[in-house]
Amino acid sequence: MTDAFMPLLRDGLDPVPELALRRANAPVSKLEFPFGISAWLITGYDDVKSVLAAAPDKYSNDFSRLAAVAGEQTATAPDPGGLGFADPPHHTRLRKLLTPEFTMRRLARLKPLIADIVEQRLDAMEQAGPTVDLVELFAMPIPSLVICELLGVPYEDRDDFQRLSESRFDLFGNLGDPMGAITESLKYLTGLVEKERVNPGEGMLGMLVRDHGDDITDAELAGLADGLLTGGHETTASMLALGTIVLLQRPDLADRLREGDEDTDAIVEELLRYLTVVQVAFPRFAREDIVIGGQQIAAGDMVLCSLSSADRDDRLVPTPDTVDPANASTAHLAFGFGFHRCVGAELAKMELRAAFPALVRRFPDLRVAVDWTEVTFREYSIVHGVDTLPVTWGS
Repeated sequence: MTDAFMPLLRDGLDPVPELALRRANAPVSKLEFPFGISAWLITGYDDVKSVLAAAPDKYSNDFSRLAAVAGEQTATAPDPGGLGFADPPHHTRLRKLLTPEFTMRRLARLKPLIADIVEQRLDAMEQAGPTVDLVELFAMPIPSLVICELLGVPYEDRDDFQRLSESRFDLFGNLGDPMGAITESLKYLTGLVEKERVNPGEGMLGMLVRDHGDDITDAELAGLADGLLTGGHETTASMLALGTIVLLQRPDLADRLREGDEDTDAIVEELLRYLTVVQVAFPRFAREDIVIGGQQIAAGDMVLCSLSSADRDDRLVPTPDTVDPANASTAHLAFGFGFHRCVGAELAKMELRAAFPALVRRFPDLRVAVDWTEVTFREYSIVHGVDTLPVTWGS
């Protein structure tokens, strides 16, 4: 396979075989993109973790570097802000401001809200059933509504907010205007921030305004909110949909979730590792000549870490192509690693721990409503998933 976008392909739930071959035979290898763009693809668990863990003086995540490599289409694009495309000291300052909002104590206030949202979506499924699209009625709305609660998005804006969320990770859906989704999202979120400045609410944006005032700009707040939107909506929605597919194919796991809470954490961690829906980490650029896995990388070269490949490495778990709660480990890289690890990881886990058991308890005979061959997975998407998942229950 010579496709430069091979790391974004899947064979159903599994990374394509080419990734495993590269991991075994050429764990650090070149990808050649159109227009003379190239990158080093890192596929092994140890190498990927070492890159993600490296000190910020080794690699840069700055958006301007990616824009320069991508050329004219993004050269004048707005910086999306947030943490993923930022370097210290800017990244360090923003993360320090944001991290207190994601402590377990702060997140605990969302736990009953998450449970209520899950039950409301199950009610909506039941009312629309017995055949529904699980993505539309369950997987997509849950993280969208949770983020609305987290940020303090007004109820009247929530339909528009969800539409913005859904448009961010379709790699080829906006080729005519590749940065249009970012521009639209930042425009909405900047307006929301301006309202919070005038009348701070009880959501995260209101808290940041009250606690830090003019020490954080509107652009920074909008960028942080956009980062949470992109990092916390599509990813969790994909986990809910793909995780449900695993549970439908593995009724033994569904039974364990249905029977009690003692296995929930382990099953969720294994699903996160096995699915690793964010397929590649944010691009990094070597600040100096460096050696990765015995391969010389030149200063300025782009480095892409395949998270989906790393989490299927038998150096991490002994049976990486099987969901086995007995091997569950929090050492997986589904949320990244190091100082760029997803700040909302614990919030996502809270949603998954609430949603999966509630789903299989409410619908113990849930099953896919079409032949498995008709379930269509995304292609060439940074976040792997399905756009629809018809399910049914009852006789």
